[in-house]
Amino acid sequence: MSSKPHIGIFGRRNNGKSSLINAITGQEVAIVDATAGTTTDPVRKAIEIFGIGPCIIIDTAGIDDVGEIGAKRVQKSLEVLKIIDLAILVITDYEVGLPERELLEQFRKFELPYLIVNNKCDRNAMREMEVDGCKVWNISTKTRAGIEEMLQEIVRIMPESAYRSRSLLGDLVREGDEVLLVTPIDSEAPEGRMILPQVQMIRDVLDNEAIAIVLKEDKVTPYLQNHRAPKLVVTDSQAFHKVEKEVPESIPLTGFSVVLAHHKGEFEAYVKGTPQLRNLRDGDRILMLESCTHLTSCEDIGRVKLPRLIQQFTGKKLQFDFVSGLNQIPDIRQYAMVIQCGGCMVTRKQLRERLRPAIETGIPVSNYGMVLAYVNGIFDRAVAPFATL
Repeated sequence: MSSKPHIGIFGRRNNGKSSLINAITGQEVAIVDATAGTTTDPVRKAIEIFGIGPCIIIDTAGIDDVGEIGAKRVQKSLEVLKIIDLAILVITDYEVGLPERELLEQFRKFELPYLIVNNKCDRNAMREMEVDGCKVWNISTKTRAGIEEMLQEIVRIMPESAYRSRSLLGDLVREGDEVLLVTPIDSEAPEGRMILPQVQMIRDVLDNEAIAIVLKEDKVTPYLQNHRAPKLVVTDSQAFHKVEKEVPESIPLTGFSVVLAHHKGEFEAYVKGTPQLRNLRDGDRILMLESCTHLTSCEDIGRVKLPRLIQQFTGKKLQFDFVSGLNQIPDIRQYAMVIQCGGCMVTRKQLRERLRPAIETGIPVSNYGMVLAYVNGIFDRAVAPFATL
């Protein structure tokens, strides 16, 4: 299963960042004007880069913006560092001053591969240059000179893990194995289709030359009574309480969200943090992180069901805050626990950066599926398939 790597374009105002994203995409994606500060908010565009595949390019406001509003724009630009896999620093006239040096330090802090491009390049004045051992690439967005070479360098330095991640179930199943996927259809299920984790799991089973068997939770017992035991059962975490009783202990059982936790989340931190549910006290604040934005229903797992189950399980009066998409997290220190969704809509880098502040502060973290397994008393069984990997 692959993700779309994110590439961020940074630099001072009027250095040609917007012109660069237009040159790369071959479209007028970003507004270009001689007036400094034309780009006020990050602009995103999906493109295809040969050698990588689908990517998201993000144009940002100038890092030298001024004034109160300018400072907010710069902060927005720096927030992009948490969600990208590669950075491009745009300079002109080979100028590398304090703003660029500070930005390069941020690239290193976030362990981002990067390249530096010198835009608006006069071919008569073109020269070779390095900054801290990094070659500066000469380009012209007007003539597209150097753009193809720059793209080749992006392909070379882009971490392969950003666009070609490991298999979801490849360590657990082999060719010919049967995998039972239990997929309840409730009010949260999108009309006429399946949710993304279910689709991803079906595709991964097929990619591993195994056999995907998809059924609803009320069909588990009839199936097991009339067919050979599957190699693995993966259930929607909300059906743990029912499916666990119907699947014999001899058959490995886990949940879609637990698989995602192992695939792209902070699995070890989740395993360590989830049991801290028992240590919550009255008045504690819990932060619920959703990686996508969607309309909520009376059966919403993150905003309704989980808070209710956690309070019933702990017997405590708790406060819950909700942050969706990749919106900025409030002061993390006010929370006793952070619970992340499966993260099917975001990259591995984005999810890990999302959880980094909590982990570095020592706040317990978990995810939806692992919490559901824990409150249903089957946590050890749900994580057991990954214990020896």
